[in-house]
Amino acid sequence: MSRNRDIQLVCMDVDGTLTDGRIYIGPQGEAVKAFDVKDGQGIKLLQAAGITVAVITARRSEIVENRCRELGITEVYQQVGDKVAIIRELEKKYRLNREQVAYIGDDLGDLSAMEYTGLAFCPADAVESVRQAANVLSRNGGRGAVRQAAERILELCAAQSGRE
Repeated sequence: MSRNRDIQLVCMDVDGTLTDGRIYIGPQGEAVKAFDVKDGQGIKLLQAAGITVAVITARRSEIVENRCRELGITEVYQQVGDKVAIIRELEKKYRLNREQVAYIGDDLGDLSAMEYTGLAFCPADAVESVRQAANVLSRNGGRGAVRQAAERILELCAAQSGRE
């Protein structure tokens, strides 16, 4: 876990983290993704605690834009190759250090961001190398993993506040 539990920014991947990683493509090429309402509530809890939430994903999808708009997430970065570069930009924007940033991801494209930030989580069904680099949640991606991470982050922040 992070030494400084004053988490102010939570960044997360989408496919395999906010969703189960499946992408359904219809006959006209339309894509469909499923999001868990519990994860959305976890994001709302973070926001209510004053924690900024950012989505950083390698893919581009209108579905992601729509879901983020619905949840009030304004920091949305799609088609990103270097997730750490985006996190560094956000650190500057919000005047944070990397120990104040948490990341939730599930696959190799998330690994450098997870190693960079002060606190990293992954769903139970993340790939093995990511599981070794993160706090492994008991929930799978798209099945409440983000909610579980949000609750743990809020518990850690509350414990930090109680010691100050």
